[in-house]
Amino acid sequence: MDFDSRIGKLTKLLQDHDCPAIAMVPGPNFYYLTGVRLGLMERPTILIVTATGAVHAAIPALERDMWTTRMPQARTVFWQDADGYADALATLARQTGLTTLAVESGRMRQFEAAALARAFGTDMTDGSDILLPLRLHKDEAEVAAIEQVVKISEDALTATLGQIGAGLTETEIRAKLLINMLERGAEGAAFDLIVLAGAAAADCHGVPSADRKVQRGDALLFDFGAKLNGYNADITRTYFCEDVPQDHRPLYDAVLGANRLACDMCRPGLTPHDLDMAVQDHLSAAGFADNIRHKVGHGLGLDVHEAPQLMRGNHAPLEPGMVITIEPGLYHPGKLGVRIEDDVLITETGARSITRLPRDPQVFG
Repeated sequence: MDFDSRIGKLTKLLQDHDCPAIAMVPGPNFYYLTGVRLGLMERPTILIVTATGAVHAAIPALERDMWTTRMPQARTVFWQDADGYADALATLARQTGLTTLAVESGRMRQFEAAALARAFGTDMTDGSDILLPLRLHKDEAEVAAIEQVVKISEDALTATLGQIGAGLTETEIRAKLLINMLERGAEGAAFDLIVLAGAAAADCHGVPSADRKVQRGDALLFDFGAKLNGYNADITRTYFCEDVPQDHRPLYDAVLGANRLACDMCRPGLTPHDLDMAVQDHLSAAGFADNIRHKVGHGLGLDVHEAPQLMRGNHAPLEPGMVITIEPGLYHPGKLGVRIEDDVLITETGARSITRLPRDPQVFG
């Protein structure tokens, strides 16, 4: 990963917005710019990038060795727990000489923003619009990372399907899926894995139960993905235990048709608004307007959900290098839920599905 070029990209965005600097805390943007993954904790950890390309940081002393190895170019103030962080942030303010500072408002917590405001003697401004384009287009290394984690995820699900059948609970199946991911090299799950059986699949983001057992004819919805090197997969498939009930086919076929339509439409220049409208029109024309619950998809990368949002009202066209999800779904409360989700790369001439799992109705057990 070329972190210097990424800092340069952010520097250009700051210049375009006439913003002297932006402050960030650990998370996807912090990792994207530094290659350093730290968790949010009680210790403020601050990265500041200026419009001139300078990098400053206030880092807890226990991270000194790792930070200086990864970010030797940063002008860093280290602080000890016993001393507290107030003096370190005041030193950072003097070191940067900044009187105006934007912050990563979607992630920075109130106590960190307040501490920066005290140290810098100014109110913080919202830097969301500045950061929005930063990770919008994936380079070759990022695409390769997403391809790798998608393959791990798909191989894990394929293995899991060979291990399950009627009588297992949702949580037992989820555990098998997670173990299969880890055995294939994943760092962990990209999010809380969703495994829902029968009527429970009608809850879009339901929580797997240790009491609900899969029965013959049940739909089994997997919304899952592995994480590796910071990048995520996000895939959904809906399978059936031993048999596909005939009364479930119309709803499944409508979702399958919407998925194929959206994947075929994807190309540079297409707006998320038009894509989402086409999918919703398809599902409505099939007779399921009352069973639609969500937009057609979202961006994917270091965050599971990131820009662009594929929804009505978003008229910013798709562009090469964007990685998105296509995930139409229909939900019949008390009976059935079906979602089919693929991870798709927008190319110069169209689009390419990174996911490879079959979309047609499949059975297990």
